[in-house]
Amino acid sequence: MESNNHWILKYVLLMILCVKSLSADDATLEDVIRESSRVHRNFTALSEFRTINRRVLPDCSASSPNLKLMVNVSSSNSSLSDDEFITVTVSGVSRPSHGDWVAMISPSNSNVNTCLHSELYYVQTGDIAKLPLLCHYPVKAQFMSNDPNYLNCKSKACSGSIKFHVINIRTDIEFVFFTGGFLTPCFVGRSKPLTFSNPKRPLYGHLSSTDSTSTSMRLTWVSGDNQPQQVQYANGKSATSVITTFSQDDMCSSALLPSPAKDFGWHDPGYIHSAVMTGLSPSTTFNYRYGSDYVGWSEQMKFLTPPAGGSDELRFITYGDMGKTPLDDSQEHYIQPGALSVISSIDEEVKSENVDSVFHIGDISYATGFLAEWDFFLSLVNPVASRVSYMTAIGNHERDYVNSGSVYITPDSGGECGVAYETYFPMPTSAKDKPWYSIEQASVHFTVISTEHDWSQNSEQYAWMKKDMASVNRQKTPWLIFMGHRPMYTSDHSSADKNFVAAVEPLLLANKVDLVLFGHVHNYERTCSVYQNQCKAMPKKDSKGVDTYDHKNYSAPVHVVVGNAGFILDQFPSSVDNWSLIRISEFGYLRAHATRNDLSLELVTADTKEVKDSFHITK
Repeated sequence: MESNNHWILKYVLLMILCVKSLSADDATLEDVIRESSRVHRNFTALSEFRTINRRVLPDCSASSPNLKLMVNVSSSNSSLSDDEFITVTVSGVSRPSHGDWVAMISPSNSNVNTCLHSELYYVQTGDIAKLPLLCHYPVKAQFMSNDPNYLNCKSKACSGSIKFHVINIRTDIEFVFFTGGFLTPCFVGRSKPLTFSNPKRPLYGHLSSTDSTSTSMRLTWVSGDNQPQQVQYANGKSATSVITTFSQDDMCSSALLPSPAKDFGWHDPGYIHSAVMTGLSPSTTFNYRYGSDYVGWSEQMKFLTPPAGGSDELRFITYGDMGKTPLDDSQEHYIQPGALSVISSIDEEVKSENVDSVFHIGDISYATGFLAEWDFFLSLVNPVASRVSYMTAIGNHERDYVNSGSVYITPDSGGECGVAYETYFPMPTSAKDKPWYSIEQASVHFTVISTEHDWSQNSEQYAWMKKDMASVNRQKTPWLIFMGHRPMYTSDHSSADKNFVAAVEPLLLANKVDLVLFGHVHNYERTCSVYQNQCKAMPKKDSKGVDTYDHKNYSAPVHVVVGNAGFILDQFPSSVDNWSLIRISEFGYLRAHATRNDLSLELVTADTKEVKDSFHITK
């Protein structure tokens, strides 16, 4: 999330740099690309690890001629299980150094050399010395100094061990030892390739609602197998999967701004299976498993259907900007430090059977063109998403790219352009690349939009929003909640698009939207009942001191930014507008309980489970 103007300035600078490079000689070209690091510093992540594809790769294997990399896995046949911590031991190191590190690379046949033909493809990652380091970007890496005894070795052949968390990403992996740190890496040695015991295994199943009746649910999972599989459910029913995938050719790119997804960030996604379970009952628990006799079956699990639209009571959780946190001490290209604590806390809530559904409103995995990271995200949210309906909205880090049709010309998706997101998370939308939809659960009508697609008054999405909200039967679903990614009201004014507000805000007032939920800004902020930057009404304290908005006498929507689910938190300015009532910069999520007359919401902090803000909207 950054200022729109700031992003446009970056893009203009980039275009100038790239145009200059077209007529430059080799030395000038190198200088131009090196300078582009300043332009691109925030495009993927802020870390030295991010830039390792931009380094010359000397050969330092002669420095430790007796070097060995041994990998200790749990399986007796030395193959990898679907989810495990493995120990990588490096021995025969002549001179241990703070700059020694080990990379996990997949597939294992990747070229640990420079990719001369792809030099310009690396502009987007940051700094460059001369040429790319690796044809394949390492999935993750760790410094050997994570073993506290490693640097204390005084012998001529030192060793050290570090642990990596590995999940089944279907392709072989290997571990490569470098010295010189991330800024001046030098190749020393590599392990033997390691395979997964079952690269075709069905994994990472997650649920989503297909309509407002809650009599059907979609299950989506990943496998290395391209043959139909099944979900078996409800003690005897079954549904056969529809299979899809995507390739490098489906990724976005540009002649002036080639993307990570097209080149070094690519990882084969395998095959995404999706099957709809029908004949269900709302608010009911069912058993299920998925897979086939050929590839194996998932464990037997349980899921809860949400309440049908028009019924009385709904408990849901919402948040934005989650991503994933590594479970080991690795560096990755993009790490969201709060994601693990947030999803762990939500997992406890789901296990307590107090959650009917989850809404993740944009910036889902932050893979941004590094496709293996989708698997790690799916693995992280699986305990929650496999048990309740996991509904999503698209964000800038799923969709935006230059000349792709997105509203914003930033390269935030890393070249994914919504393809990976829509494949992994099929929502009840009308068509491909039209990721807006509505759904009803109990007393709530949810209107879910894409802030990244055209929302202007002459657009298809605008016409859909207008029709959808106008058609809501408030006797059936008295609450109307509007969801998207980029906010209208935030104390970070640079993150609110005035054109978006001018086009869409009048629709919210005209249709008496009760609550507006956005992410994008990485904190929590709640407003008064606000319209056109003016407080139209203020909440009053109830008998327990909780802010209560009276929507029997409706005046304007309440806006809440809840983008604090994982990404590094944003702080608030010292001076804020009077419509901003509550501002909290802590990792957490919004917990909601809707009845027909009361909509109760609480901000829960992930680490302490403390409720830091609570408010009601009443009818």
